[in-house]
Amino acid sequence: MLSSLVLCQPHAFFFCRVSVIQRASGKWRGAAERLLFPERNFSSCSYSETRRFFNVRAQNNEEENALSVAASVDTGAPTIFDKIIKKEIPSTVVYEDDKVLAFRDISPQAPVHIVLIPKIRDGLTQLSKADERHKDILGHLMYTTGVIAKQEGIEEGYRVVINNGPTACQSVYHLHLHILGGRQLKWPPG
Repeated sequence: MLSSLVLCQPHAFFFCRVSVIQRASGKWRGAAERLLFPERNFSSCSYSETRRFFNVRAQNNEEENALSVAASVDTGAPTIFDKIIKKEIPSTVVYEDDKVLAFRDISPQAPVHIVLIPKIRDGLTQLSKADERHKDILGHLMYTTGVIAKQEGIEEGYRVVINNGPTACQSVYHLHLHILGGRQLKWPPG
């Protein structure tokens, strides 16, 4: 049980802990917390305090990652998405045509979490870099979002997120849309 828990990513730890420890022992506090965060005393924390700790930790990791990547925004170097498009990095593709590629997010924030990207970056590293020549691909991305939502069975309710810049936690500078659904989403986000 514990070995499968240790393989979880830190920001996904809370969900792994609930599904593994709670199911096995009926307890939500335990050895996993002590193993991964020995400096923190979880035995005196309530469930909601522990959940807040992991949510803040995940948010801080995202913020740090976005800030560290921002320095190399316009270098033109290949991004992880370029490697996914070239099939150098495996992904679970859910939609593909001549202009766009959609795949399941490796760290889903909802039961359905799809990342949709244009196959050709063409200087479109973030939404604020869009200009007249990008109107067609931006329209195609929005149209394709609806197609994917229907395909995934979430057409009755889903959210489309585009992070723009480091203060919005953009961590890959190749324009991309997150399509989130499959559960009740909260407002306000972030």
